[in-house]
Amino acid sequence: MDLFEVYKRWDIEPVRGSGTTLWTADGQQYTDLYGGHAVISVGHCHPHYVKALTEQARELGFYSNAVQNSLQNTLAAKLGKASGYGDYSLFLCNSGAEANENALKLASFATGRAKVLAFGKAFHGRTSGAVGVTDNPKIRAPFNANPNVTFVPLNDLEAVEKELTRGTYAAVIVEGIQGVAGIYEPSDDFLRGLRNLCDKTGTLLVADEIQSGYGRTGLFYAHQHAGIRADIITSAKGMANGFPIGGVLISPAIKPAYGMLGTTFGGNHLACAAAIAVLEIMEAEHLVENAARLGVFFRKALEGNKAVAEYRGRGLMIGLELKPEYVGLRDRLLFQKHFFTGAAGEKVIRLLPSLTLSEETAQAFVNAWNELTA
Repeated sequence: MDLFEVYKRWDIEPVRGSGTTLWTADGQQYTDLYGGHAVISVGHCHPHYVKALTEQARELGFYSNAVQNSLQNTLAAKLGKASGYGDYSLFLCNSGAEANENALKLASFATGRAKVLAFGKAFHGRTSGAVGVTDNPKIRAPFNANPNVTFVPLNDLEAVEKELTRGTYAAVIVEGIQGVAGIYEPSDDFLRGLRNLCDKTGTLLVADEIQSGYGRTGLFYAHQHAGIRADIITSAKGMANGFPIGGVLISPAIKPAYGMLGTTFGGNHLACAAAIAVLEIMEAEHLVENAARLGVFFRKALEGNKAVAEYRGRGLMIGLELKPEYVGLRDRLLFQKHFFTGAAGEKVIRLLPSLTLSEETAQAFVNAWNELTA
């Protein structure tokens, strides 16, 4: 049987990792500044993470949500403390798309409404409901078309007000920072205005923090830079450092009912052990603060660089839009300098490294960038 080839892959196979370093099957060493789509939050094979997963695997790997699992309660308490949302409830699932599906379903249950407002260039996942609020027709099959979704431009508060004052929306869903689109930020004023309009119209605000959350921007969630609270927050990617998990943080104003949501694998013992270890590492090593500090370092080093048309992002969620003559720089960084980075189209390089990134490694990347663009 062959693989169903839907991915464009480099001819590189990582087989071992430590921190921000990867080694490939042919013995080459690379520096990882992408973390597998912002997933590797505390570094490859962190000793505490490996120990937690190994010890849990020896005890019990899985049982269903038909029984008690105290690891779920521990995770909820630690996440509430770390995020500042300790009064919220947590629903655990398996991925970011699934988290967004459940968030939108909850908003519809809570309001009795069907419509959702989303934003241009948004990406919220590839499953049916999530892709319905994703502004990318290339990944939306005819089956996924959703007449209950309206798109307006990001940072256009007037357009939002025009829609929400009709009073028929269950939710507005917005990324803390648009990642797949190329690192586009909702302004702090826009988010504050959005919160106000949602309050006025009885619409729930869903903050998609799947890529921008978990300390990546220098606060636990990116929307917190605006000083607001969302009604529902979705998490995934960096939540368990590569072990599949997703989470939905839910306002106490939204009341649960048995059977409202469900999942087979969500919140299993191994996933919870991995996610607890991530939060313990983040706290012990002050990784949110490190992300903020290195975000300042990168901005000072690369904003205004001759190859950079625009520097976007916060903390360690960085978009470097290239000038036309430097398109192709990402491949040169990989094959000549051995740095993994991400992309958004041909023009934008995305940096989404582990929050354990050191300034020494960050400087090595800047040096390589400068050498290639000299």
